[in-house]
Amino acid sequence: MAKILQIETATAVCSVALSVDGKTVSLKEESGQNLHASNLTLFIEDVIKSAGLSYSDLDAIAVSKGPGSYTGLRIGVSTAKGLCYALDKPLIAIETLKMMAAGFLTENPDYSALVCPMIDARRMEVYTSVFDTALTVLAPTTAKIIDETSFADLLSQQNITFLGDGAAKCAEVLAHQHAIFNAANFNSAGYMSQLANKAFYESDFEDVAYFEPFYLKDFVVTQSKKQQVQP
Repeated sequence: MAKILQIETATAVCSVALSVDGKTVSLKEESGQNLHASNLTLFIEDVIKSAGLSYSDLDAIAVSKGPGSYTGLRIGVSTAKGLCYALDKPLIAIETLKMMAAGFLTENPDYSALVCPMIDARRMEVYTSVFDTALTVLAPTTAKIIDETSFADLLSQQNITFLGDGAAKCAEVLAHQHAIFNAANFNSAGYMSQLANKAFYESDFEDVAYFEPFYLKDFVVTQSKKQQVQP
């Protein structure tokens, strides 16, 4: 039975879970700004202890690879890689939007339409993708500016449930009889369990030395207006 430590830091949620044979047995998470650097290692220690295990008992480390927050992803991935090096364990990378869709479908097993997770990328832009109930990708991951024509073809045919911290701001723009909005949080390492377990048994591992998060967009440093030199 695979015992996998799972880390999710792609958004404002700092989440750590431990799964055994694809089932979450321990979970600790908190949502807020700038939590990852201070809380992640503490959460890791807590979930391992809560599960009655030690670091040496782990079979793999899984991390949410993005897209999402540049800083959050850097912290999560660097922590996961450090554990893999120290423990000589394989690294599993789970696409963040797929994890969110999997979480929604886990909580709604009778759902029969499409799922569109969205991560806020500022203003009216989101990181998004569309999945069916088998988690088949119907629209590839992209950074998308949402307007009234977004997803029009799919919405004309069937219901789509939009979820994630990027969905709420799009609700008014995407007003449609087939558009459903779910306010629950699915950015949880607990929803990584089945995906990570499948990857483990398929030996779908990353190269620890060269793996990088899936940022989707380049990180842009902006200068505070207060720090700008006046002419």
